[in-house]
Amino acid sequence: MSRATSEDTIPVVSANVTTVEKPRGQLESDIPEDPPDGGFRAWLVVFGTMFNTFSTLGYSNSWGAFQRYYQETILKDSSPSSIAWIGSIQFASLFLPALVVGRLFDIGYFRSVYIASSILLVVATFLVAECTVYWQFLLCQGLATGIACGGLFGPTAAIIAHWFKKRRGLAMSYVAMGSSIGGTVLPIMIKHLLGLVGFPWTMRIIGFIFILTVGISNLTLKRRLPPKNVSGGLFNLQAFKFAPYTIYCISGFVNFLGLYTVLAYIDVSALSAGVSQDFSFYFVAIANASSFFGRYCSGLIADKIGSLNVMIPFTAVAGVLTYIWPFVHAEASLVVVTIIYGFSCGSYVALLTNPLVEMGGLGDVGRRTGMFRTLIGVGGLVGTPISGAINSATGGFHAVGYYAGTAVMVAVALMCVARQLAVKRLLGKF
Repeated sequence: MSRATSEDTIPVVSANVTTVEKPRGQLESDIPEDPPDGGFRAWLVVFGTMFNTFSTLGYSNSWGAFQRYYQETILKDSSPSSIAWIGSIQFASLFLPALVVGRLFDIGYFRSVYIASSILLVVATFLVAECTVYWQFLLCQGLATGIACGGLFGPTAAIIAHWFKKRRGLAMSYVAMGSSIGGTVLPIMIKHLLGLVGFPWTMRIIGFIFILTVGISNLTLKRRLPPKNVSGGLFNLQAFKFAPYTIYCISGFVNFLGLYTVLAYIDVSALSAGVSQDFSFYFVAIANASSFFGRYCSGLIADKIGSLNVMIPFTAVAGVLTYIWPFVHAEASLVVVTIIYGFSCGSYVALLTNPLVEMGGLGDVGRRTGMFRTLIGVGGLVGTPISGAINSATGGFHAVGYYAGTAVMVAVALMCVARQLAVKRLLGKF
């Protein structure tokens, strides 16, 4: 067997078929082409990625605890919508850097980006403890924390794709469960710590927790395949010639215009419906806790029938509940809506990038998922503020439910179109 030279090429399937060079000195039999789909090293990567999503998406989903505290104390002179922009920027920045992070992952710059992002997250969290005015929170908790989380969260789907194929749905469900744990534990912890030790030490404790969690993920995450410099540059417009990819990207953008509206405003709407302030705080935690089970179950089913075949019906349920939510006023009924919504929404989020991995080769999986995540980040940035503006203009949540629910249902229709274009038949695994 001879060593590969710079003339050796292998095909990579993407939106268009291209060829890439093998790294000089790489033996053709060094690394198996197919992922191992298990084993100690593969599951160790999943374990580390759960700590990643706990610290990134789970932390971003805990924003509601900060929103209420800032409105009542440190930033009480700022409007609620202005304060909400801190959380929106943090959440959007979780996805917006994915285009750059994904491309850097493909060409071999995973470790340096990951370590730098880990340091930035810890430093930014400790700096939030020292913030006293709005612009400081906007920079530290909104922008710096968001960019750090984006650098950490960006390569997760690509890394899992290196290690799993047949059991990718289950692996990604475990990864997503990390964010459910974070979104459940962190808000409750923040609420109690604020009363016990005050705001500065609450943030410092979170910073120490992140040292542990991102430290574990740094030690356990590892790419399996060598880097490949697939042609097309940072933003590969050729990928959008593949209709299923284009339609799926549009569906993600539209979905994020409305999907997180219920999660963002369920506690506020509960207060207006007469639910006590102490109990209304726990609605976000209830939604995140129920999403834990939705993410696990969806992963199990997806490996058998296909990711989109699971995502479409569960997302439709989330859309219907978004329509219903503003009309529910009894505490027990709101809890039921929140549980079912969290389960359904979690099923969608857990499998979000799985269809994208199936739409091309592993050589540019980082760029392919990165372009998608950047697009949905724009939807996430403007979606919640639009819902807030509708609420302010109408004085209630009925119109908000119509807007957000319609966005989700349009996204469901687009996912159906993407699936049909990919499978080209009514029944089939995808």
